[in-house]
Amino acid sequence: MFPIQDSVPSRSVPVVTRALILINVLVFFFELMLPRQGVEQLFYIFGLVPARFTHPDWAAYVGFPVDSYWPILTHQFLHGGWFHIVANMWTLWIFGDNVEDEMGSVRFAIFYLLCGSIAGLAHLFTNPDSIVPSVGASGAIAGVLGAYLIFFPTARLIVLFPIFFFPFFFEVPAVLYLILWFFINLFSGTAALADPQQVGGIAWWAHVGGFVSGMLLCRLFLRRRRQLQPDEYGLEWAWEPRKR
Repeated sequence: MFPIQDSVPSRSVPVVTRALILINVLVFFFELMLPRQGVEQLFYIFGLVPARFTHPDWAAYVGFPVDSYWPILTHQFLHGGWFHIVANMWTLWIFGDNVEDEMGSVRFAIFYLLCGSIAGLAHLFTNPDSIVPSVGASGAIAGVLGAYLIFFPTARLIVLFPIFFFPFFFEVPAVLYLILWFFINLFSGTAALADPQQVGGIAWWAHVGGFVSGMLLCRLFLRRRRQLQPDEYGLEWAWEPRKR
C-alpha cells in the first residue's frame, strides 16, 4: 500500500518539511553529477558504516576519519536511487506537515534529526559488523510516522494498492496502515537477524528504531495540548481536496 493523501489538512506552512525535502533533493542531484566511484566514496564517508564505529582498528586501517560521528546525522540526507528518494520524500510530504503543525518548526526539525540519529544507532547496534554504508531518510521519517500515530489516531488515508498492475484506491484508517507498516519492518528485521543472507539490503531495524523513538519522544516536542479537529472524524474528509 502506498499512501496518497491523509485526512488532516495543514494548518500552517510546513517550512521545515519543505526544507528537508528540498535539501534531500539537492543532495540527490549532487549525487547524480558524480561518477560511480565518487558516489561510493560519498556513501562510505558520509553514510553510516557500522563497522566504522564498532571496529576502530579496521576503520583506521582502511582510512576512515578518526573520531568523526557526523555520519550518524549526514546519512539521513543521502539516497541510493530514484525510487528510494521519491518514496521517502513523498511519505515525508504526506505525514510531515501535520506533525510539524503540532510541534512547531524548530521542535520538529530537532525531533526529525533526533529520530533519524536514533534510527541510525539502532541499525548500528543490530548490524555491528557490517561494512556496507546505510543511507536514507527513512529512519527519520519512521519517527514522523510514529508521532503521527500518536497525534492523529483517528485520521484516514487514501492508499494506492496495485492489483495485477492495475491501480486501486482505498480509504483506510491511518492507525491500521501505520501499525501494519511497523510490524512488516519488525518481522523483516527479525528475519534479517536470523538469516541475513535471505533478506535484502534494507535497514529494517533503523525503521523500527525510528518509529518507536518517534512514538516515545513526540509528546516531549509538543508545543500545545492538541484537540481533535472535525476533519479527523468523518470518513468523507479524506477525499476532500485541500491546500497543503
